[in-house]
Amino acid sequence: MTKLLDKALESARRLPPAMQEDLANLMLSFVGVEGQPVILTPEEDEALARSEAAAARHEFATDAGVRLAR
Repeated sequence: MTKLLDKALESARRLPPAMQEDLANLMLSFVGVEGQPVILTPEEDEALARSEAAAARHEFATDAGVRLAR
């Protein structure tokens, strides 16, 4: 295991159980292990659509903007 993955997992251990489950499902889906499908709320679905539209327009956050949002 890489140091970065180990750090990420250690951080995930401090999350609430529901968030840990969500993260685990995402990770398993990413590596090709079947997990439960992620069901988006209507609000999440709309946010995803907005994000995809922004990406299609090549509108991405700058490094400076990301640092400010932290």
